[in-house]
Order: sequence, then structure tokens, then C-alpha cells
Amino acid sequence: MNKIAVDIEPDFFSQYDELPKEIKKKFKKQPKFLKENPLHKSLQIHRLEGSDFWEFYIDKGYRCVFKQEGNIYKLYFIGTHELIDRF
Repeated sequence: MNKIAVDIEPDFFSQYDELPKEIKKKFKKQPKFLKENPLHKSLQIHRLEGSDFWEFYIDKGYRCVFKQEGNIYKLYFIGTHELIDRF
């Protein structure tokens, strides 16, 4: 079985830096869940309509957008649910 890896795109960091502290804290556990069990209930992963991108929940108001490329999950965007809807 191939190991799953999580990679972060460079633009992601500037978005992350703008997040409230409590959201950063909640986010930190999510990549581990993504690597170990993408079906983990807290992630609530689903495909963004009409695209190759997926999103997972950080909490009710914040999401992370990623794309799967083989056994690598690339994180592209992090922000509010409202911003993700415009992605």
C-alpha cells in the first residue's frame, strides 16, 4: 500500500497566516486525519462541484481545498466557507 503524503502549495501559507488563532489550532490536526483516514468524520470530505478539487472541513465556517495527485494530497486554499464557494 502506498503511503499518503500531504503537500502544501506556496500560496497556502499566506492564507493560513491570515486565519484566526483558534482556526489555525483546529487546522493542525486535519492533515494527519487526511493522511491516516481520509474518511474521518471530522473532515467531511467532498468534491467541489464541477472540478477536480476537493474540500475538507476545519470547522463549521472554515474549509481547506485540496487536489489528489496519486498518493499526494496537495493543499491549495484555506479560508471561510464563503470564500471557498467562490474558489
